[in-house]
Amino acid sequence: MDNDDKRSHHDMGGVSKFMCEAVDIEPHALTEFDREVDALRGVLGMKQIMTVDELRRSIESIPEAEYHKLSYYRRWIRSIAATLLRKGVISEDELRAALEAK
Repeated sequence: MDNDDKRSHHDMGGVSKFMCEAVDIEPHALTEFDREVDALRGVLGMKQIMTVDELRRSIESIPEAEYHKLSYYRRWIRSIAATLLRKGVISEDELRAALEAK
């Protein structure tokens, strides 16, 4: 199943170059960042500000080179930020100020 030209870069199932890499199935602890991002997505969903479909759609739109450099929850936070900016929930200035405050 190696018809890569018809699949998006995030769709790695069945791609031979990824099939030779062992899947890490060992339990691993989430970082504080991971838990915060997951909680933020949950709150945004509960308040009907952002759906899981919007999260997925925005993750899938991350350019391939950047997508593969980002960790799982870094993709999530990038998607969340992009969605909130697109919907006008936050402005670029507000996002920039929040990032500088960290």
